[in-house]
Amino acid sequence: MRNKPNIIVTSVDAKRLETLLDSLSPNSFPGMSELEAELERAKVVAPEELPGTVVTMNSTVKFRVEPSGEEFVMTLVYPGSEDSQGQKISILAPVGSALLGLTQGDEIEWPRPGGGTMRVAIMDVIYQPERSGDFCS
Repeated sequence: MRNKPNIIVTSVDAKRLETLLDSLSPNSFPGMSELEAELERAKVVAPEELPGTVVTMNSTVKFRVEPSGEEFVMTLVYPGSEDSQGQKISILAPVGSALLGLTQGDEIEWPRPGGGTMRVAIMDVIYQPERSGDFCS
């Protein structure tokens, strides 16, 4: 993958995620070290200062697969809040941790079912708790 895009995380999300990671045994899920690295490199801001186009915890995001143009929507959630329809993705999933802090317009490599990757663009942050005035979600 190319250079990683800059990411922004709220101080609330950073604290909750650090507490979550501290509660888990080392290497308890694939991508744990990557999530820790993402949090370390993130610019941390107060929830009130966050741009409305940034993916935070509990944000609902519209994606487009490149180059097919297929679109889908997912919500980034804490562990235990995933759904059987696959519309909510845990922060502990490798793709979930890769989404945190990205901005509308960013692109990432997304694992394909059955192997390989695809390029996925963030088209819209449909819902972001902080943009809605919820600074504690």
